Amino acid sequence: MLEGKELLEKAKLLSKKSEDEIAKGCGYVGPSGRVLRKSFYRALIEAKGYKRGNGRQGKTGNRASRGRQAEFKTKVHGNGNLLIGHTYTKKLGLEPGKEFKIDLKKESKTIYLIPLN
Repeated sequence: MLEGKELLEKAKLLSKKSEDEIAKGCGYVGPSGRVLRKSFYRALIEAKGYKRGNGRQGKTGNRASRGRQAEFKTKVHGNGNLLIGHTYTKKLGLEPGKEFKIDLKKESKTIYLIPLN
């Protein structure tokens, strides 16, 4: 990920492209290929000489200052998928590739994930 003067120069060279393409061109891409917009914008602000606060407002700060919080709820998407999400698999220490048996209890509409091995 480029920073400082190098970031500004590269961003200027890519200025005719979309914001995501500029961020990618400057190296702001996560391991999954997702564009790291927040990191990119923060780096741009710092490269332009602006001082950033630490982003926290202490214990009395509003919820928005804490970032995304786990809510322990989800919904069925329009395509029928039910997403659990990284936050919850991380809390359980589950690694990519871990397999589960899905056990459904129709009467209570409950889904159980049973680890295999």
